[in-house]
Amino acid sequence: VQILLKLWRNGFSLDDGELRSYSDPINAQFLESVKRGEIPLELQRLVHGAQVNLDMEDHQEQEYVKPRLRFKAFSGEGQKLGSLTPEIVSTPSSPEEEEKSFLNAPVLIDDSKPATKVQIRLADGSRLIQRFNHTHRIKDIRDFIIQSRPAFATMDFVLVTTFPNKELTDETLTLQEADILNTVILQQLK
Repeated sequence: VQILLKLWRNGFSLDDGELRSYSDPINAQFLESVKRGEIPLELQRLVHGAQVNLDMEDHQEQEYVKPRLRFKAFSGEGQKLGSLTPEIVSTPSSPEEEEKSFLNAPVLIDDSKPATKVQIRLADGSRLIQRFNHTHRIKDIRDFIIQSRPAFATMDFVLVTTFPNKELTDETLTLQEADILNTVILQQLK
């Protein structure tokens, strides 16, 4: 782990962080460890036993000036544009529930024919990923959803493509004819 220690007239900073006063006993202890050539306890805890490379810069003729914020790439979560339902990620609460989430209905695949994967985002926020042949029909996707999640058998729902959003009304079309190979399909309750 690379750490930069900058010494200022009125204190020191680590990796362009906040100014730490020389008069604070904890900071004085930190600097004493560095002077002895030891890695301070604070850094040892921070890096969990990894190797530390501590570089130092002397700015003792200058007062500490808080550095301007540098550009940092977005690291949070976002929503996909054009998606009608946000993706909800949930973790099963028990091993039985976790196992149940993987009990997808079997789809008979003819390995001699071209196949595709379709991701189905269900109205309850969960998702299914299943292989289908190009010749499977949209009706087969509907049947797969109902077999995998029997609770949807009594509900009226439609299947919709993402970007551009288009309702798949003709369920007799093959996946290839409907142009939904390797895509995401949304389930929307009516």
